[in-house]
Order: sequence, then structure tokens, then C-alpha cells
Amino acid sequence: MTALTLSTAALPGLRADAIVIGVAKGTAAGGPVVVPGAEAVDNAYDGRLAGVLETLGASGAEGEVTKLPAPTGFKTPLVVAVGLGTWPEKDAAPDTEALRRAAGVAARALSGSKKAVFALPMTDAADAGAIAEGALLGAYSFNAYKNGDDTGGKGKKKDRGAPLAEAVLAGVKSRDKAFKAAVERATAVVEELNRARDLINTPPNDLDPEAFAAVAQAAAKEHGIKVQVLDEKALAKGGHGGILGVGAGSASGPRLVKLSYTSAKAKKHLAFVGKGITYDSGGISLKPAGHNETMKCDMSGAAAVFAAVVAAARLGLAVNITGWLALAENMPSGSATRPGDVLRMYSGKTVEVLNTDAEGRLVLADALWAASEEKPDAIVDVATLTGAMVLALGNRTFGIMANDDAFRAAVLEAAEEVGEPAWPMPLPEHLRKGMDSTVADIANMGERMGGGLVAGLFLREFVGEGITWAHLDIAGPAFNEGGPFGYTPKGGTGSAVRTLVRLAEQTAAGELG
Repeated sequence: MTALTLSTAALPGLRADAIVIGVAKGTAAGGPVVVPGAEAVDNAYDGRLAGVLETLGASGAEGEVTKLPAPTGFKTPLVVAVGLGTWPEKDAAPDTEALRRAAGVAARALSGSKKAVFALPMTDAADAGAIAEGALLGAYSFNAYKNGDDTGGKGKKKDRGAPLAEAVLAGVKSRDKAFKAAVERATAVVEELNRARDLINTPPNDLDPEAFAAVAQAAAKEHGIKVQVLDEKALAKGGHGGILGVGAGSASGPRLVKLSYTSAKAKKHLAFVGKGITYDSGGISLKPAGHNETMKCDMSGAAAVFAAVVAAARLGLAVNITGWLALAENMPSGSATRPGDVLRMYSGKTVEVLNTDAEGRLVLADALWAASEEKPDAIVDVATLTGAMVLALGNRTFGIMANDDAFRAAVLEAAEEVGEPAWPMPLPEHLRKGMDSTVADIANMGERMGGGLVAGLFLREFVGEGITWAHLDIAGPAFNEGGPFGYTPKGGTGSAVRTLVRLAEQTAAGELG
């Protein structure tokens, strides 16, 4: 991953490939406005930097990138001006999410560069942390399966799309405890988030449930996390009919992975549960053409949970966290679960399977009940669960449902704080009746309209009595099929990782419940 360093050296004397500065939108009649952090560059242009940028077509709009030669006297050859959008009133604190996005845009624009200096505005440690996060997130690239460009037979592979090698935060003292802590936190969280992105982007022929479990085991060993993996035999012995039913059609057996991070200072216990369908064909209820190509991303919820638990361990948070990864591959075959079959879940409830493509709720149901047995203070599950949620909220916003309004509001607040778009969704009781079954306790399908809410109501059935629970449906933002934007790449995004980590931090600090 991109290296991150701090420097208080004057900008003209820094050696790098580029200096990143911020510009904002001016008034209706004016051009772009140079924001704090770029004073040295502006002075070297005799105060005319804004005019030069306007001549080059810059407006200061969010995500805009303008490159120009560095002024005389600078040891860096290039200045990269990145748009921040509307700038707050004088003396007001900058929007940390705007800083995060701007740093991400700049880092991506400097792909292939060895070193860039980020001279964006910083009023406190939170700003420094946001810029660090944005730079590290924006620099991400997934090139594990690319062989490089043709080298003319010289036997060396040319690097393609290499990320920015080093990001330097200008104006930050390495000995300042608050700034140093913010940057170290950003590094730990983003390294794990990017690991989640790697898992999501890995082709399903290389990431089946067993392989995912092995990755979790290795990380757990490295960071002092206790891990338990239940294979097919253990799942059958324990009666995990949901996970076994979904994985029945695949040559790759399912797994339930339990990751336990504990702190001697903890007063609260959180459980995170992730849907981990390493490939989803739809099973016997096969997906239509055009809907299969990105289904390697259906394990994004488990990737988010895995990353959040490891990040919490690296940060040494004073909270106990148990992560549950419900891993299976949903395939059609002679042994696959059929529409009309009845599964006996780990909780003892029976489920009539009306559609095998509604499989995520089945693996989550078993994991939610297993998590409930430990009586945590709260459970949060994360899943790419329904296309209905994408229809409702689009591709960039995840839905939040909960059995407690205050907890749902707390999860939303955590998401907003870290810059992850989310929206609270209801659990209308009248939709529960649509899942009534004549042969089982409940069916895995209900009314078509409001399908995302129906899925949430199904999951609620498998949460232990009296346990606070929230459900994050990240089907929209988990995988970006369009072009990159801000610090979000094409492909796996790592959606919900930062929200989970923030919830863990707030719980550790006694700010939740």
C-alpha cells in the first residue's frame, strides 16, 4: 500500500513528483479560490495562482483536477490543483469528507508517481486523518491478475497502473501526538479496508469459502485474534441448515468463521455478522443473463466484517468484538437446494425455500442465531442482500434497518461521520405476513414490493430476544461498476468497513448504550 509520511518542511524545498493543493468554487461572478495550505505556491505565482488556474479552465468544482508546472524555486516539477467544491465561510472548519474525497481524486490522478506532497487545508488532527484516509483509499489499485505491458522481449514486466508510492502530508509534525494518532488510525483502517477490496475483487475460482477462511485464519494469527472455522462436518453436526442448504450445490463446501477480538478493558461486546457468498449464480433459481458477471462481490458483507474486526484489533479498541463470516458458494447442481425444499435452521426454525436466489438471508440467519447465543450488547449484520435496496437508494447509499430506533440512528450517525452515505429504512409489520408458509415456520420470500424490507423482517426472526440489532443492506455501494469517483475505485469498495470501525470506537468510548 502507499506509504504515508509527515513533514513540516517548507513546500519549495520538498522533492517529490507533485504538490497537491486545493481550490474551491468562488462566487457566481468569480473564478476558483485557492484554499489554505497552498499559500507558498500562490506566493511564488505572485498571488496570481487563482487567475492561472482559471485560465487553464479550473472552476474549483468537486473532483476536478488541474495540472500546471510548479513555480520557479520549487524542487517539485508539478502542481496538482484538486477541486473541493463549495468552500465554507471564512474561519469555518473545512468539510472532512470533502478533504477525504479531494485527496482520493489527487492520489488516483498521480497513479504511477513515486511521491506526492499533499498541501490541503488542515485545521486539526481530524482533517489530517481525513486527508490520509482519502490519499490511501484513492491510491488503491487491484493488479494481481495483470501481467503488465509488452516489454519487447526483454523479460521484464512493466508495471501497469501502479499506485502512488508515497504520500507526504505537509505541515504536520511527526511528534504531534494528536496528528500522529489520526494518521496511524487512518493507516490501520485503510489497510484493512483495502484488504477487503482485494477479497471482493478476487475471482471466485481463487476465493471459495475455504480460501476465504484461510485468509481470515492467517490475519487472526498475525493480530492476536482467536479464530474458529466450522467446515461441512461441523456445520452438519451443529445443525446449521441454512448455510449447508445454500452451499449444497457447490463442489466447494461452506464455512462459518468466528473471529473473536477481546480487550481486557472492554465493558461492551459487539457482534458483526457478514454475508459471504463467494459466488452467487442464484442456484436452481438461476440469475438471468447479464446478472452473473459481478457476483464475486456477494461476499462483500463478510469482507467488511473481517476487515473491521482486524482493524479494531490493530487499534487496540477497548471493546470485545465477535465477527461471524457466513461463507458459501451458491451453485446449481444435482445436489443443490430446490425451490420448495424446507431447511431446518440453526435456531430450530424451519424455512420453506421459495427462491434459491434469496440465499443470503439463509446463511445470515444461522450466523445471527449463533451470534445471539453469546448475548452481545448489539449485533450488526452487513450484506449485499437485495436488488430492491438498490432500486430504492441507488448505487452509492446503503440502507439501515433495526429493531431499535435509537440504535438505527446511532448507526446512521456513525456512517455519516465517516463519509459513508446511508439511509434509515423501516421494518413494516404488515409485510411479515407475506412470508407465512403452509409447510414451514416461515418462507424465504414475501411480497415483491418492498423486498429489501421483507429481507430485513426475515433476518429479525433469527435475532435473539432482547438483543439490539441493525441490518446494513450494502447491495448498492459494495461494488462500483461505473467509473471511479472521489476515493472510490471501480470494483470492490469496502463499503461499511469504516462505519463498523466507528461504531466499535464509539462503543469503546462509552458513547453508545
